[in-house]
Amino acid sequence: MTTLKNQITDALKTSMRAKDMATVTVLRSLQAAIKQIEVDERKELDDAQVLAVIEKQIKQRKESIKAFEGAGRNDLASKEQAEAEIISQFLPEAMTEEELDSIIEQTIAAQEATSMKDMGKVMNSLRPIIAGRADPAQVSAKIKAKLA
Repeated sequence: MTTLKNQITDALKTSMRAKDMATVTVLRSLQAAIKQIEVDERKELDDAQVLAVIEKQIKQRKESIKAFEGAGRNDLASKEQAEAEIISQFLPEAMTEEELDSIIEQTIAAQEATSMKDMGKVMNSLRPIIAGRADPAQVSAKIKAKLA
């Protein structure tokens, strides 16, 4: 089983051979972000932690896209969009709406959640399940709707 870090390295090597410099640049920055955390925390990151770094990188790109579009710089926004797409290839397959609704229902039942006060409990137990597979803001909205 190859790790997420190995997949990123392999994709980097492939894009270097193909002389796809845009992809090389993005993957190198992703590797640098992972390496920075490993150096800071003095430990090897596992797949779940690497996934968190990937999600953070994508979130940064999306925030930049909004800022650039707001400033009328669609050229820079499209560059950020392309980078986000390159990075998102390392995310696991996204959950369907049905899967997501089902998991939320099961978690609410398992946590015996009945009101908005239980929102944090439900969200915390869902976090590892939805990591990289669903948008936390969307999940949060669905939980609120079910608990309200």
